[in-house]
Amino acid sequence: MKAATYGAGGEAGSETRLPEDPFDGVVNESVLHQVVTAIRSNARQGTASSKGRSDVAGGSRKPWRQKGTGRARQGTIRAAQWRGGGVVFGPSPRSFTTRVPKGMRRLAIRSALNARALDGDLAVIQPIDLDAPRTKSIAELLAGIGTDGGNVLILTAGTKPNVHLSARNLPGVLVRPWGEASAYDVLWADLVLVESTAFTSAPTAEEDGGDA
Repeated sequence: MKAATYGAGGEAGSETRLPEDPFDGVVNESVLHQVVTAIRSNARQGTASSKGRSDVAGGSRKPWRQKGTGRARQGTIRAAQWRGGGVVFGPSPRSFTTRVPKGMRRLAIRSALNARALDGDLAVIQPIDLDAPRTKSIAELLAGIGTDGGNVLILTAGTKPNVHLSARNLPGVLVRPWGEASAYDVLWADLVLVESTAFTSAPTAEEDGGDA
């Protein structure tokens, strides 16, 4: 499997053969779906709350007698059909955490990377070396490649704070060290840019899958 190559300034180069690990051409859509669903579920706060009829104040007295008024019988003004009453089957704080086996997370990130490579949405770039944060450098790189305003994921060879700080002000641009991006990060991006030295910096198999 091959991918396009670009220089640090966005100039196009010859194609690069991707390593067989993890680019084996296999995309397991079932596992990918399960892991991405778990990642999105784990991102939920679960803080939505409402009050039932036992939680609202007042309503301890029967509003009117049971019979003889011509009106429907009522036991409390805090029942659900009354204004200010309790909510029926309303939300309550809960945890949406879903645990996913590590093997599934590893398979999901491999599948996501393969899916992007097979679609031609993964490219290799020369290492980005910045002495200080400089947003203009990242913007020029993306302009040279021609990202057309889509979401871009940059996978660096190890942690590079200057690259992260340079890209964080650019909308739709995310920087992650190679091996630390989740399957959702890869699928979120319209274009994945991987530094050429990243393939030997950290094995993809150690990817943790984004708190899934």
